[in-house]
Amino acid sequence: MRYSKTLSNHNTISADTANHQQQTKLSGELTLHFIFGGDARYSIGRRELTLYPDQFLILNKGTQYTSRIDSGTPVDSFSIGFDQAFLRDFWNDNGYDQPLNETLYPFKGDIRRHVQMLKSYMDEGQQNEALINESLRQCLQNYNIIYAEEISGKLDQLKFTNRDTRVEILRRLNLAKEYLLSNYNRNINLGDVAAHACLSVNHLLRTFKQAFGQSPHQYLVEVRLQRSRRLLKTTRLPVNQIVSMIGFECASSFIRLFKNRYGLTPLKYRAES
Repeated sequence: MRYSKTLSNHNTISADTANHQQQTKLSGELTLHFIFGGDARYSIGRRELTLYPDQFLILNKGTQYTSRIDSGTPVDSFSIGFDQAFLRDFWNDNGYDQPLNETLYPFKGDIRRHVQMLKSYMDEGQQNEALINESLRQCLQNYNIIYAEEISGKLDQLKFTNRDTRVEILRRLNLAKEYLLSNYNRNINLGDVAAHACLSVNHLLRTFKQAFGQSPHQYLVEVRLQRSRRLLKTTRLPVNQIVSMIGFECASSFIRLFKNRYGLTPLKYRAES
């Protein structure tokens, strides 16, 4: 399914389904990008991000990016572009600003529910703009909540007196987090993560733990386990193949970690999903 709709207030909503696609665009407004199934690769300057169904990506006005899909099965992509006047009214009504937001966020809870509801409206050809705009406000409201957790809350955890320093350190830590999220299935070297974030290894280790409550390695293991859970639930791939796909080298270590984290063996989890 493919459509692109511009509302009378200049908010935009787009959807596409493709196996293979490459597009280079300039983000016209604050844009939220989602995918449903599969993955999409985004290039933003020197940053290479992989967007999965359990994340969403925020891009600011004027950001140039290239998105790529290369999949054996169709990938559904969905994006929402917010007009600046609509955003300004929303931020003024909610007493909120956004000093740092262009990164990956977890696609979960209420924001997932509202985005899926909006996508259903649009897929069905909904024309009621009042209903659509209310749904867009709900999406923004729930992004506000995610932002507070992922940005504002993390800033408060960093042990620097100067706020501008905290903002800059968190920007670099988000680069490290993006690197882990996008390359979790590879053999990741801590030095490469630190270099990508423009931090020393020691500085990365100390500040990453402050912001995210765990070391980069612990965060990486958590991402791998989350990806394995999705594969167990949505595919019939053998466990050994999943182990290889998510970057683990030892099946027994994976099974032990999975059971410690979720209370079930991978096969038991699959059987009960």
